[in-house]
Amino acid sequence: PEPDLTVFGDEEDDELPPGKVMPAESEGIELNSGRSLIELNVTNVGDRPIQVGSHYHFIETNKALVFDRAKSYGRRLNVASGSSVRFEPGDSKVVTLVEIAGERNVVSGNRLVDGKAT
Repeated sequence: PEPDLTVFGDEEDDELPPGKVMPAESEGIELNSGRSLIELNVTNVGDRPIQVGSHYHFIETNKALVFDRAKSYGRRLNVASGSSVRFEPGDSKVVTLVEIAGERNVVSGNRLVDGKAT
């Protein structure tokens, strides 16, 4: 049997559908305002793509990424939370790194740093 469609109401009556996000109008959001930033040139010398997430301690990235690792200590990518940067084989690109904030506790990804990144 078909239900009576009038029990569901008129779709045009709803101002916002469930789950719709309506961000406030603004000039935008500045990520990591006031934090120290550096730029590094990074090259993937490997034969596979490498993707690095937003909050991964950059010094711990795949060894096929060639860059000044000492400068990346205590830093992560300066990109929105949950996003990442992908390096295809042979790619070179400049990335911006920001200081890891909060208590600066880092759990090792490749056994380079485990503890406070100070």
